[in-house]
Parts: sequence; C-alpha cells; structure tokens
Amino acid sequence: MKDQDIHQVISILRASAKAWQLPMVENMGKHEARTPYQILIATILSLRTKDTLTAQIAPRLFARAGNPDEMVRLSPEEIVEIIYPVGFYRNKAKNILAISQKLIDDYGGNVPNNLDELLKLPGVGRKTANLVMTAGFNQPGICVDTHVHRISNRWGYIKTKTPEQTEFALRDKLPPEYWIEYNGLLVSMGQNLCTPVSPWCSRCPVSQFCDRIGVERSR
Repeated sequence: MKDQDIHQVISILRASAKAWQLPMVENMGKHEARTPYQILIATILSLRTKDTLTAQIAPRLFARAGNPDEMVRLSPEEIVEIIYPVGFYRNKAKNILAISQKLIDDYGGNVPNNLDELLKLPGVGRKTANLVMTAGFNQPGICVDTHVHRISNRWGYIKTKTPEQTEFALRDKLPPEYWIEYNGLLVSMGQNLCTPVSPWCSRCPVSQFCDRIGVERSR
C-alpha cells in the first residue's frame, strides 16, 4: 500500500463498516451512559475474551458495581462469581479491585485522561490505555490488537514484528485524524473479512490497495 492510499482506504472502510458489528468496547463508547470507568473495566474483561461473552458479562458486573466506590465493596470471590467465565477471570477480578482502589486513592475516584497515568494502573497495558483514551474520552490514541497489527502489516502500510512496534509505527505514519477510529475499523474488518488464515480477499473492499504480505491462501 502506498502511503497516500490510506485516505481512500479509510473512506472505503467507513462505508463498509456500516454493515459490520462494531467491537464491543467501541460500541459502548458511543453511548453517553457508559463512563470512562466502565469503558476501562469492560476493556479489562474483554482481554482474551470474545466480544459476545464480554457483552453479556460487563453489564452484569456494572449492575452490581458501576463505579470504583461500589466495586471495592465487593470481595474478590463475588467479582469472580459475576465475571465467570471470561478468560483469566480470577486474575481479572484482582486487577479490577486493585484498579478501583488506586483510582480512589490516587485520582479521586476518576479515571485519568492521560495515557501515562493510565499505564500506572494494575493490569493496564498500552492496548487498554489507548482504547480508554479513544472510546472513553474521545481523545487521540492508537489501540493495537492482533487485528490492527496483522492488517496494517498485511497491507504493507507498515513493517513491524510486534503490536507495540506497530503502535509507534502508526503514530509516526497514520494521519492523526484517523487515530480514534482506526482500531474499530480494522477490528471489524479483521472479524468479518481479513481473518488470520485464508482471508476473504474476494470480498474485500480495499483489496486493490493491499500488498497481501504473508497471505498464502485466501478465499
């Protein structure tokens, strides 16, 4: 993909994504009732867990505890019972409690609107922090998951080996006006068309721009 093609690619994906289901956390971010805290906790729950399951579990947890003060009143065992069977539910329960307590102790119960401060929270990595910035605060950030890493490299837009390298490569190259929506568009594309194995190249609306790096078999 040529650098200048990104403008046309994003435009095409915006139109195509209307027929695709948004990733769960991005969809939450479009509803004013969802707070940055709930976006943060939902993102923690979603790690290594399917969106369909997270979409069931997150509302169940927020019905019991929708803010840090309510959350710390729950025991780890109670949170485990509520969030089971999300992946790594015991570890996530501990992190949710630790995050909630730190928000109370250090940030007045509020989620910080700052990437560096978000990274100080227990269990929060760059992917989670960037997603909270974009979906929770509508602020610039580049959230990189496996879909964003794979597709950006498959296009030939960047050449990186790890998601963290991809984030910084995109920060240098991707026009800032696309930062907030980039993750949602590529995750939707990855879930619907650009799968890890045998992607649906015949259905892809941006196939003419793709270098098909690493694609050995397609449909």
